[in-house]
Amino acid sequence: MNKILFLIPFLIFSISIVPYTFAEYEDTIVIIETPSGKMFIEFFPDVAPNHVENFIKLSEEGFYTQTIFHRIINGFMIQGGDPWTKDLNKSMEDWGRGNPGYTIDAEFNQIKHDRGIVSMARSADPDSAGSQFFIVHENSHFLDGEYTVFGRIVSDESFETLDRLANLDTLKSVTGFDGPGADTPNNAGLAIVTNVEVVQRSELPNLPVLEDPRTTHKSPMKTGGGKYTNTDYGVSFNTPQGWLIQTPVRVDSNTPNIVVAGPKTGNISPALTVTITKSESNLDKDVENFKNQIQPLVDQGVLFIENESRIIANGYDAHLFITKANFENQNEEIMEIAFATALIHENNKLYQLQYMNTIENYFAQDALFNDMINSFEAISTLSENPDDNISMEEWKEQTSSIEGGGCLIATAAYGSEMAPQVQFLRELRDGKVMTTQSGTAFMTGFNQFYYSFSPAVADYERENPVFKEAVKVTLTPLLTSLTLLNYVDVDSEQEILGYGIGIILLNIGMYFVAPAAAIIAIKNRIKRN
Repeated sequence: MNKILFLIPFLIFSISIVPYTFAEYEDTIVIIETPSGKMFIEFFPDVAPNHVENFIKLSEEGFYTQTIFHRIINGFMIQGGDPWTKDLNKSMEDWGRGNPGYTIDAEFNQIKHDRGIVSMARSADPDSAGSQFFIVHENSHFLDGEYTVFGRIVSDESFETLDRLANLDTLKSVTGFDGPGADTPNNAGLAIVTNVEVVQRSELPNLPVLEDPRTTHKSPMKTGGGKYTNTDYGVSFNTPQGWLIQTPVRVDSNTPNIVVAGPKTGNISPALTVTITKSESNLDKDVENFKNQIQPLVDQGVLFIENESRIIANGYDAHLFITKANFENQNEEIMEIAFATALIHENNKLYQLQYMNTIENYFAQDALFNDMINSFEAISTLSENPDDNISMEEWKEQTSSIEGGGCLIATAAYGSEMAPQVQFLRELRDGKVMTTQSGTAFMTGFNQFYYSFSPAVADYERENPVFKEAVKVTLTPLLTSLTLLNYVDVDSEQEILGYGIGIILLNIGMYFVAPAAAIIAIKNRIKRN
């Protein structure tokens, strides 16, 4: 496993366990003790019976004792449950890869990932959860429907402990390191699980009873079938019918930007992935770098290059690698996995399109990969050259209609799509503005304008740190004003129009009227003097 909620697909090996129903766990409480305090967890066996049973079983067996909350992102979540964190023979770089030796099929539900929610970590394979879990530090609704929620923490003490753990220094916060393992706690001793106890609620008479958790009407995961366009990453390609489309939270360049996972065949799920990295060179240099990256695996006899060739993929020059690899799963069985990897260099970016499947199923589904690469488009390139292949007007029309399009400028300013500020904008759009016809119409028109310039602004932010900080300062008044919408109920077209016009006028006042008034006042004072 990777140290994040997702794994690179070819490292995924799934083994199902038998489902049960565990109504008796409705009154069960698990107490997790750490040097930073205690957390009391209650469960939702009605929506995730298998995950609840698994977590309680592991807790009773002492599985979680001495494990470490190995991934801490303040304002997002804390993640734990990896047995490798208590193995002295494992380095911190290995934390996040361990599991109990089996996996559990997903039990996606409509409970929102609000603060205090306990949900299962998994890889890109929806059915790959095992023992690792995460506790939401601040509302993270972009995870809704894509991870199995199975519990939540209760009591003030629990939330105080959560805050202490989330505020621990990490390798990234102390050293500035931003690679694999950057989110590990700098002082792991403060994040260690010293004891886990399973009790009944009746044994804790002072434990508060919370209201039912909030639910979402969001459909669990987007499924493929035809053309898929992602305006955040500036790509478009065909996807297989019914395959699950996911956009993992990225912490390093090895994490795919987009994962399209198919139904499990045997022990793994086939997958199509897109990974995008900056590249100031050319395709030949990208090919050379790719070979250098995989050479250690080749030298170790883990990966074998079967073939490579230059191809044309939907008009783009591309280099295709066909490789196979041997991996050992948790049952010490050797898995033979085949990969097809197409490298495309365009617009100072390297697009790595990959198909993964077992050897026995590879050829049965490789036509899906061919369809993917032969339909692939780099939209950001097209927007800079509107006369090539598609008009600017057509591109605007496409991007304006994409569900879940993101704020490119805010994402670049705050460094990640998982930043609280970016998620706030997404949630405001989806939970308030897009709930009415007038709000939807506004977003359609706004997107046509916004996506005409935002890619260029976002790219300049990434290249110019000073400009990036200036954008942050500029966005602060806007974000502050938009928080007002969190305190109102939008139940009608009139209300969204009224509040929307009010917010627009407020921002006009802050960004234009107030500065103009200040300038006039300064000029008048100068004249008087």
